[in-house]
Amino acid sequence: MERGDSNVTGLAVMENVRRYRAIASLCRQAATFRPVQRTSLLTQAEEWERRAVVELEGHFGALDGCRGSRMGGLSQPSLDLAGSV
Repeated sequence: MERGDSNVTGLAVMENVRRYRAIASLCRQAATFRPVQRTSLLTQAEEWERRAVVELEGHFGALDGCRGSRMGGLSQPSLDLAGSV
């Protein structure tokens, strides 16, 4: 993947995430005003949020894979917050 391609792809991913989260927000708003459909609307909102996360994870996971292959297989160090006080 060339550098320009990843920028365009990143913009498309962010636009998708923005749309998914906007739809999720609309579902939550509708749930406030439609008590009979509340459960269904909140379930739909969760699904749209999940799609946004999957989209982000897919994009950044692909970028990490590209970076790792360019760095000779070295990965980024992880931050361990569980052990810190």
